[in-house]
Amino acid sequence: MTPVHLTGPRLALREIEQEDTDALLAIYGDPEATRHLSFEPRTRGQVQAIVDRSMNSAKGNPRAEYGLAVTQCGQQHLIGYARLATEPQRAATIGFALHQAEWGKGLGTETVHLLCALGFNVLGLHRIWAARSPLNEASARTLLHAGMTEDGRIRDHVFVHGAWRDSITYSILEHEWNPIDGLWAVGAVPPDAAKTTPASKLTAP
Repeated sequence: MTPVHLTGPRLALREIEQEDTDALLAIYGDPEATRHLSFEPRTRGQVQAIVDRSMNSAKGNPRAEYGLAVTQCGQQHLIGYARLATEPQRAATIGFALHQAEWGKGLGTETVHLLCALGFNVLGLHRIWAARSPLNEASARTLLHAGMTEDGRIRDHVFVHGAWRDSITYSILEHEWNPIDGLWAVGAVPPDAAKTTPASKLTAP
């Protein structure tokens, strides 16, 4: 399968590489960066396992999981991790985390748009959904700003920090998504499609 590469006005998504382990550890090993996530800070070994799994999933045919590095456009250094996992009925769940130094810049919203470009325009999905901690108001603003709709609450959804925690869920349908200008995508496109195509123009396989 062609490696996935998507770019937006400021950010890009690319396949994870072994060299990304230290940069990902700086995010997933940080108690503040993981405070609202569904897991506690990861060890280096656990982060290495995530990198290995992400690289192995890229070889799947059909591919069911996309674990991708978030970078600044034109740069290689990982500043975030984005994930899309497909489900039956042309659906997928998404999630992401950015390094603390990148918070408050609107990059989360662009990351969601890049994941939507992957899901809707490259993979031909119908529905994408995400979940957040009830206390993560920044995530709520990001998901709503990206065009998602709040669906409801899953009670006792995850067990983290020694207690059960609810999740607030959001979703967006293919006809509801309005891509931002400047999205481009490479990978997982139909055989007769161009290698590099505007994500807003891609034909779903």
